[in-house]
Amino acid sequence: MIQKTYLKTKDQCKVKFTMSLADAERVEIRGLNGDWDTPIQMTRKKGGIFESVLTLPRHTQHEFKYLVDGTEWRNDQEADGEAPNEYGGTNSLLVL
Repeated sequence: MIQKTYLKTKDQCKVKFTMSLADAERVEIRGLNGDWDTPIQMTRKKGGIFESVLTLPRHTQHEFKYLVDGTEWRNDQEADGEAPNEYGGTNSLLVL
């Protein structure tokens, strides 16, 4: 799930990423700001909920994927869309 909160005083948007995976140990967000090499760790909450809150520039577009336990790539079903990637699959698309 993705929640967007646009800041009134700045050209930024606070984005809350939430994913429910009861059997996962670790979830990372990859690809934001075009950076696929630097993972953004999601915090594990009760009940297998993973969460991360980031501030990103307004009027931008980002491709990303979740990496679960270092082995499984997943898209966000509630993203603004999908974009084809070089591996024959798709990435989630976030439009701010």
